[in-house]
Amino acid sequence: MAKVPCSHCRLEFDESIMIQEKNNDLYFCCNGCQGVYHLLKSENLDSFYEKLGNRVIAPPLTSTNPTQSFELESFRQRYVKTTKEGFSSIDLIIEGIHCAACVWLNEKVLADSDGVLEASINFTNNKAKVIWDDEVISLAQIIDKIRSIGYNAYPYQRGSEDVKATKTRQDYFLRMSVAIFASMNIMMIDVAKYAGFFSGIKSETLELIHIAEFIFATPVLFYSGWIFFRGAYYGVKNRIVTMDLLVSFGATLTYIYSLAILFKLINGHSYFDSVAMIITFVLVGKFLEVLGKKNAVDTMDKMKSQIPLEATIIEDGAKKVVGLDEIKEGDILEVKYGEKASVDGEIITLGGLFDESSITGESHVVSKNLNDKIYSGTINMGDVIRYRATKDYANSTLSTIVTLLEDSLASKPKIEEKANNISKYFSLTILLLAIATFIGWYLYGATFEDSLINAISVIVIACPCALALATPIASLIGISWASKRGLLFKEAKFIESFAKTSVVVLDKTGTITEGKLSVKSVSNTIDSEMLGKLYALTSSSTHPISVAIKRYLEATYHDIPNIELENIAQVEAKGLKANWKNQILLGGNSSLLKDFGINVSFESHYSLYHFASEGKVIVSFELDDTIKNDALAMIAYFKKIGVRVIMASGDNTNVVSRVASSVGIEEFKSQLSPIDKANLIDTLKAEGEMVVMVGDGINDVLALSKADVAIVMGSGADVALAIGDVVILDNSLDGLQKSFYISKRTYKFIKQNLALSLLYNLITIPFAIMGFVIPLVAALSMSLSSLMVVGNSMRIGKNDE
Repeated sequence: MAKVPCSHCRLEFDESIMIQEKNNDLYFCCNGCQGVYHLLKSENLDSFYEKLGNRVIAPPLTSTNPTQSFELESFRQRYVKTTKEGFSSIDLIIEGIHCAACVWLNEKVLADSDGVLEASINFTNNKAKVIWDDEVISLAQIIDKIRSIGYNAYPYQRGSEDVKATKTRQDYFLRMSVAIFASMNIMMIDVAKYAGFFSGIKSETLELIHIAEFIFATPVLFYSGWIFFRGAYYGVKNRIVTMDLLVSFGATLTYIYSLAILFKLINGHSYFDSVAMIITFVLVGKFLEVLGKKNAVDTMDKMKSQIPLEATIIEDGAKKVVGLDEIKEGDILEVKYGEKASVDGEIITLGGLFDESSITGESHVVSKNLNDKIYSGTINMGDVIRYRATKDYANSTLSTIVTLLEDSLASKPKIEEKANNISKYFSLTILLLAIATFIGWYLYGATFEDSLINAISVIVIACPCALALATPIASLIGISWASKRGLLFKEAKFIESFAKTSVVVLDKTGTITEGKLSVKSVSNTIDSEMLGKLYALTSSSTHPISVAIKRYLEATYHDIPNIELENIAQVEAKGLKANWKNQILLGGNSSLLKDFGINVSFESHYSLYHFASEGKVIVSFELDDTIKNDALAMIAYFKKIGVRVIMASGDNTNVVSRVASSVGIEEFKSQLSPIDKANLIDTLKAEGEMVVMVGDGINDVLALSKADVAIVMGSGADVALAIGDVVILDNSLDGLQKSFYISKRTYKFIKQNLALSLLYNLITIPFAIMGFVIPLVAALSMSLSSLMVVGNSMRIGKNDE
């Protein structure tokens, strides 16, 4: 059967299973896509599809949570703010946004809604700010509008740290923009000044150049450079000589000297260009640091937003919705289909199915029976269940993970502390050398002006521009090179740690394996009629095992009979039962077959699926998660370069052992909780190892945050992607090898840049001290040193692996 694309989401499916509208020649994969398509048409928003182009989007999201919860007083107190004008404001995370067209659609729908005064969405983090008039439209109606077009929204609480980080980022960006604009103009003016210095220039023209440079340099020093003056002040106040003091002191002296030339108190060339470049170069580095801190705050806030807002408890036979903090140990809670368990507890009703991927990272739905434990953050995939809370919210699993993650993000890496110490001693040394140069020359008999010029030359020529650029320029080029190969480095500072890695900890599901079940073996062949019955039975279920078997049948058999089954019913946590004519068909695990008096002696270390008819087992399937094709090569590469490999998984020992032996991993850990994985990382780091953690699930988030470098696969959970330092977009282990190669090569060039910068200082500073370098040459020299570092960094991407 030919495949056709869905008219809304563009995903391709067999034409036979599509919802067809023959009059309009439209095909839809589900009722959600059909509804959204016609809604956009009726609202004249169908230009969305033109903006979408050929991109594929996910089918519409559905939510079982009623929007009435958005109108609860406890919700409004926690998330809704009131503007100065008296309107309501909220920050939301919009789920399902994939591209700019999605952003446009959501903003358009909200902006066209009566009562919505503002709706702006940030595509990079899916955060939306909505301001509305409560007298015209309610928040529940706004959420309904978002859901009506196939997206979902949940509240995002802007904590004090986020507000502070956002304000700081905006402040730095504005100051940096002013500095860059002014510096670019000064550089254009410098062409005439430097050309005139060697070929001759009229004094009137030179005076105009000085005035123009003064106009551009002044806001750079006193507005953009205010950050350094402030840092220098607090450094001096605490008796610490920082790079801020060196930058502000050198720039101020150069500015004062240039002012003296401008007002003809002394003769010479002004150095307003040096003032602007000193401030601009260092400010760019500062801005990159601020961005890194903001990303960390965003990650933590997004993690917190995953936590349920309230829970349903049973008191005296009546249901009551309460906040999480009100839940006590021993309370009886109810969880409906699609809802998350709010706290840890034990089931007190009939069992059900739970998606524990948020905790274990494994893709299987777990069957739960009476008295079985369930964990906060896991999703009920079956009927309504009730359970008794064994922990309050603060001590439950998900809350514990969040708390430990907060502690991890708040800690500073050792490399950052070392860099601060080095810059402190470097700045102090240069400052003392400049003062000594001034005093030495003045005592030697030189004039005050000559002594000042020599001191300024020392500061300018030794300004840490080259040192400041040595790491970020090489890192940015390396990161750009990596991005072209499907590798996203979120922060440059982890390249050094990556290059020094001694241990790699790998998650199993979705990292070493594909994260998709596939048929490993089949007990025997089946005839055409039974094939049709089995295909019909597996087609009626969305369980991962049924989906995998259906996919296997489609790939193996070309002509599958079309059989209609009757009375298809799901047997809780066991499988499916159906009728065909007078026959009873069963498909599921051994427990299902035993319930119908069928004994199964098939033993295996794999997931099993049995198909039976009329009291007999027709065929049994072994299913496994496919190991990635490049796993063997990746492990061999690690062994070649001397990196220790450990596989850490929440799966059972037999499965983990088998996967480890299949790919050549000698050291593995099984049945690990998220906290166990984090403890493993801590233990390795305590032993002096430089640890890289590779994972893709929410269960890996805590361990990822503890590692020196966190690498996630592009198909991973949103929170894992948020915490990761490197994202491998193609989900391949070959990408992990490329990450190592690029990091090692980039780090090699960083060391070269630092060596060039230090060599430059060792050669030029003595000449400046001896008076052989005037500030003009010092400024040119400083610029050339920066260009030298940039030019060397450009060679990073010249050779591929």
